[in-house]
Amino acid sequence: MARLSETPWIDPTSRVIDSTLGAYTEVMAHSWLLEVDFGAYSYCAGRNEIAYSRIGKFANIASGCRICPTNHPYQRASLHHFMYRASNYWDDAEDEAEVFEERRRNGVTVGHDTWFGYNAIIMPGVTVGTGAIVAAGAVVTKDVAPYSIVGGVAASEIKPRFPARIAERLLALEWWDWDHATLRARLADFRRLPVEAFLETYERA
Repeated sequence: MARLSETPWIDPTSRVIDSTLGAYTEVMAHSWLLEVDFGAYSYCAGRNEIAYSRIGKFANIASGCRICPTNHPYQRASLHHFMYRASNYWDDAEDEAEVFEERRRNGVTVGHDTWFGYNAIIMPGVTVGTGAIVAAGAVVTKDVAPYSIVGGVAASEIKPRFPARIAERLLALEWWDWDHATLRARLADFRRLPVEAFLETYERA
Protein backbone atom coordinates (compact mmCIF):
# COMPACT_ATOMS: atom_id res chain seq x y z
CA MET A 1 0.00 0.00 0.00
CA ALA A 2 1.17 3.54 -0.74
CA ARG A 3 2.33 5.80 2.06
CA LEU A 4 -0.55 7.33 4.00
CA SER A 5 -1.42 10.99 3.55
CA GLU A 6 -3.77 13.68 4.76
CA THR A 7 -6.44 12.05 2.59
CA PRO A 8 -8.01 9.11 4.48
CA TRP A 9 -7.45 5.68 2.94
CA ILE A 10 -10.60 3.53 2.69
CA ASP A 11 -10.49 0.00 1.28
CA PRO A 12 -12.97 -0.32 -1.62
CA THR A 13 -14.74 -3.20 0.16
CA SER A 14 -15.60 -0.97 3.15
CA ARG A 15 -18.57 1.34 3.69
CA VAL A 16 -18.18 4.69 5.44
CA ILE A 17 -21.49 6.47 5.98
CA ASP A 18 -22.00 10.01 7.34
CA SER A 19 -18.58 9.92 9.02
CA THR A 20 -15.60 12.24 9.37
CA LEU A 21 -12.07 10.83 9.02
CA GLY A 22 -8.92 12.67 10.04
CA ALA A 23 -5.58 12.81 8.26
CA TYR A 24 -3.46 9.65 7.96
CA THR A 25 -6.38 7.38 8.82
CA GLU A 26 -7.00 3.88 7.43
CA VAL A 27 -10.20 1.86 7.09
CA MET A 28 -9.19 -1.63 6.01
CA ALA A 29 -11.17 -4.32 4.21
CA HIS A 30 -14.81 -5.23 4.86
CA SER A 31 -15.37 -2.57 7.52
CA TRP A 32 -18.50 -0.52 8.16
CA LEU A 33 -18.51 2.91 9.80
CA LEU A 34 -21.76 4.76 10.51
CA GLU A 35 -21.75 8.29 11.93
CA VAL A 36 -18.22 8.04 13.27
CA ASP A 37 -15.70 10.81 14.01
CA PHE A 38 -12.39 9.04 13.38
CA GLY A 39 -9.38 10.94 14.71
CA ALA A 40 -6.15 11.55 12.82
CA TYR A 41 -3.73 8.59 12.51
CA SER A 42 -6.36 6.11 13.72
CA TYR A 43 -6.95 2.87 11.85
CA CYS A 44 -9.18 -0.17 11.90
CA ALA A 45 -7.61 -3.35 10.58
CA GLY A 46 -10.57 -4.95 8.81
CA ARG A 47 -13.95 -6.58 9.43
CA ASN A 48 -14.77 -3.79 11.87
CA GLU A 49 -18.21 -2.40 12.66
CA ILE A 50 -18.23 1.02 14.30
CA ALA A 51 -21.33 3.14 14.80
CA TYR A 52 -22.26 6.41 16.51
CA SER A 53 -18.78 6.82 17.99
CA ARG A 54 -16.16 9.49 18.56
CA ILE A 55 -12.71 7.93 18.17
CA GLY A 56 -9.67 9.93 19.24
CA LYS A 57 -6.33 10.20 17.47
CA PHE A 58 -3.87 7.30 17.13
CA ALA A 59 -6.46 4.57 17.86
CA ASN A 60 -5.23 1.06 17.00
CA ILE A 61 -8.29 -1.09 16.27
CA ALA A 62 -7.57 -4.74 15.47
CA SER A 63 -9.70 -6.73 13.04
CA GLY A 64 -13.09 -8.02 14.11
CA CYS A 65 -13.77 -5.29 16.67
CA ARG A 66 -17.26 -3.89 17.13
CA ILE A 67 -17.66 -0.48 18.70
CA CYS A 68 -21.17 0.55 19.73
CA PRO A 69 -23.17 -2.42 18.42
CA THR A 70 -26.77 -1.27 18.29
CA ASN A 71 -29.36 -2.40 20.81
CA HIS A 72 -32.93 -3.48 20.10
CA PRO A 73 -35.86 -2.03 22.10
CA TYR A 74 -36.34 -5.27 24.04
CA GLN A 75 -39.09 -3.95 26.34
CA ARG A 76 -41.61 -4.22 23.50
CA ALA A 77 -43.72 -7.15 22.42
CA SER A 78 -41.16 -7.89 19.67
CA LEU A 79 -37.41 -7.34 19.32
CA HIS A 80 -37.48 -7.27 15.52
CA HIS A 81 -36.50 -4.21 13.53
CA PHE A 82 -39.69 -4.24 11.47
CA MET A 83 -40.94 -1.81 14.14
CA TYR A 84 -38.36 0.90 13.57
CA ARG A 85 -37.27 0.09 9.99
CA ALA A 86 -40.88 -0.17 8.88
CA SER A 87 -40.28 1.44 5.47
CA ASN A 88 -38.37 -1.71 4.49
CA TYR A 89 -41.60 -3.68 4.83
CA TRP A 90 -44.52 -1.39 3.90
CA ASP A 91 -44.89 1.44 1.41
CA ASP A 92 -47.10 3.44 3.75
CA ALA A 93 -45.02 3.08 6.96
CA GLU A 94 -42.27 5.40 8.22
CA ASP A 95 -39.13 4.50 10.14
CA GLU A 96 -39.16 5.29 13.85
CA ALA A 97 -36.68 8.17 14.19
CA GLU A 98 -36.54 8.10 18.00
CA VAL A 99 -34.88 4.66 18.03
CA PHE A 100 -31.99 6.00 15.95
CA GLU A 101 -31.79 9.20 18.00
CA GLU A 102 -31.46 7.11 21.15
CA ARG A 103 -28.59 5.19 19.55
CA ARG A 104 -26.84 8.46 18.76
CA ARG A 105 -27.30 9.69 22.32
CA ASN A 106 -25.86 6.43 23.63
CA GLY A 107 -22.72 6.38 21.46
CA VAL A 108 -19.17 5.40 22.41
CA THR A 109 -16.37 7.86 23.15
CA VAL A 110 -12.73 6.79 22.76
CA GLY A 111 -9.69 8.82 23.80
CA HIS A 112 -6.31 9.06 22.09
CA ASP A 113 -3.55 6.44 21.72
CA THR A 114 -5.79 3.45 22.44
CA TRP A 115 -5.47 -0.19 21.44
CA PHE A 116 -8.35 -2.59 20.87
CA GLY A 117 -7.38 -6.25 20.55
CA TYR A 118 -8.85 -8.74 18.09
CA ASN A 119 -12.63 -9.20 18.30
CA ALA A 120 -13.10 -6.79 21.21
CA ILE A 121 -16.59 -5.39 21.67
CA ILE A 122 -17.31 -1.96 23.17
CA MET A 123 -20.95 -1.67 24.18
CA PRO A 124 -23.07 1.48 23.73
CA GLY A 125 -22.64 4.34 26.18
CA VAL A 126 -19.07 3.43 27.16
CA THR A 127 -16.13 5.82 27.36
CA VAL A 128 -12.65 4.37 26.81
CA GLY A 129 -10.02 6.73 28.19
CA THR A 130 -6.87 7.94 26.49
CA GLY A 131 -4.00 5.46 26.55
CA ALA A 132 -6.19 2.47 27.45
CA ILE A 133 -5.76 -1.07 26.12
CA VAL A 134 -8.71 -3.44 25.59
CA ALA A 135 -7.63 -7.08 25.39
CA ALA A 136 -8.62 -9.40 22.54
CA GLY A 137 -12.10 -10.83 22.94
CA ALA A 138 -13.08 -8.46 25.74
CA VAL A 139 -16.65 -7.23 26.08
CA VAL A 140 -16.54 -3.75 27.60
CA THR A 141 -19.77 -2.77 29.36
CA LYS A 142 -18.54 0.10 31.55
CA ASP A 143 -16.12 3.00 31.28
CA VAL A 144 -12.39 2.29 31.00
CA ALA A 145 -10.02 4.62 32.86
CA PRO A 146 -7.18 6.33 30.99
CA TYR A 147 -3.99 4.27 30.72
CA SER A 148 -5.60 1.10 32.10
CA ILE A 149 -5.58 -2.38 30.60
CA VAL A 150 -8.87 -4.31 30.67
CA GLY A 151 -9.94 -7.75 29.54
CA GLY A 152 -12.52 -10.47 29.96
CA VAL A 153 -16.29 -10.86 29.70
CA ALA A 154 -17.51 -8.57 31.10
CA ALA A 155 -14.22 -6.65 31.01
CA SER A 156 -12.50 -5.59 34.20
CA GLU A 157 -9.17 -3.92 34.89
CA ILE A 158 -6.14 -6.19 34.63
CA LYS A 159 -3.56 -3.59 35.58
CA PRO A 160 -2.57 0.00 34.88
CA ARG A 161 -0.53 0.58 31.74
CA PHE A 162 1.66 3.04 33.67
CA PRO A 163 1.82 4.30 37.25
CA ALA A 164 -0.73 7.03 37.94
CA ARG A 165 1.81 9.87 37.94
CA ILE A 166 3.21 8.82 34.54
CA ALA A 167 -0.31 8.63 33.13
CA GLU A 168 -1.09 12.11 34.45
CA ARG A 169 2.06 13.51 32.85
CA LEU A 170 1.27 11.89 29.49
CA LEU A 171 -2.24 13.33 29.59
CA ALA A 172 -0.77 16.76 30.31
CA LEU A 173 1.85 16.45 27.55
CA GLU A 174 -0.84 15.77 24.90
CA TRP A 175 1.75 14.56 22.35
CA TRP A 176 -1.10 13.38 20.08
CA ASP A 177 -1.71 17.03 19.21
CA TRP A 178 1.80 17.52 17.81
CA ASP A 179 1.84 18.25 14.10
CA HIS A 180 3.09 15.79 11.49
CA ALA A 181 6.53 17.39 11.18
CA THR A 182 7.05 17.41 14.94
CA LEU A 183 6.12 13.75 15.19
CA ARG A 184 8.70 12.98 12.52
CA ALA A 185 11.38 15.04 14.25
CA ARG A 186 10.77 13.19 17.52
CA LEU A 187 10.28 9.72 16.04
CA ALA A 188 13.67 8.46 17.22
CA ASP A 189 12.88 9.47 20.79
CA PHE A 190 9.48 7.73 20.67
CA ARG A 191 11.42 4.60 19.71
CA ARG A 192 14.42 4.71 22.02
CA LEU A 193 13.49 6.59 25.19
CA PRO A 194 11.76 4.94 28.15
CA VAL A 195 8.49 6.71 28.86
CA GLU A 196 9.80 8.67 31.85
CA ALA A 197 12.84 9.90 29.91
CA PHE A 198 10.56 10.85 27.03
CA LEU A 199 8.43 12.91 29.40
CA GLU A 200 11.44 14.57 30.98
CA THR A 201 12.70 15.54 27.51
CA TYR A 202 9.49 16.99 26.13
CA GLU A 203 7.82 18.44 29.21
CA ARG A 204 10.52 21.10 28.94
CA ALA A 205 10.13 21.58 25.16
